[in-house]
Amino acid sequence: MKTTLLITLTAASFLTNCSRLDHIGQPPTLSPQNQSVERHAMIYSGLPATTPDTSAYRQASLWSGDQASLFGDRRAFTTGDILTVMIEIDDQAEISNTTSRGRSSQESLAMPQLLGFPQRRNKDLPEGASLDAAVELDSSSKSQGNGSVRRNEKLTLRVAATVVDVLPNGVLSIEGTQEVRVNFELRELFVSGFVRRADITRQNEITYDKMASARISYGGRGQISDVQQPRIGQQVLDAVLPF
Repeated sequence: MKTTLLITLTAASFLTNCSRLDHIGQPPTLSPQNQSVERHAMIYSGLPATTPDTSAYRQASLWSGDQASLFGDRRAFTTGDILTVMIEIDDQAEISNTTSRGRSSQESLAMPQLLGFPQRRNKDLPEGASLDAAVELDSSSKSQGNGSVRRNEKLTLRVAATVVDVLPNGVLSIEGTQEVRVNFELRELFVSGFVRRADITRQNEITYDKMASARISYGGRGQISDVQQPRIGQQVLDAVLPF
């Protein structure tokens, strides 16, 4: 039983660290572009909504309504089109709470006269003991708490995203990825969300605050990132230990 458990834990640890084995002694590999969702959307963009007019006068006209014309609308509007997402996050948040509570109580019970019973019993009690003050209780409690949260985040990025789907109501589903490798460190940027075509500027750009269900991830992998992360065994112990 112990041998089986040890083999299972070893196999799980090996599979978890496979991503780290990728860049031992070499730079981390880039994700293959031929497997991306963006490439799939560009290839299978669907059939055109209207049949293009191939007549000579339509091709030479400056007032043609297609995107390739001089006055055409070059904003993204269908699956496979590309637009630029501008990410400028500069958020600050500060929360401070103080709580203080105090309570004090005192209870006493005395029997100086009870048909002469206290006087008779006082003679039998040890020296210094008396029933005049039969019961006396004192209690006090005090609670005080302080809490403070302070966050400061700043991120400025520009990334090209692809329209991967057009919803029935006309809203565009976009997704974009970017990878930059410098020496043995790979920086990864991922952005996705839903945008309205009306919010896209004439420069075919949109800001992140106009994206619904926005998902923005900026991270990386490589030798430096691995050193900054605790080992897999430490992470498991931190998750299971109750103290």
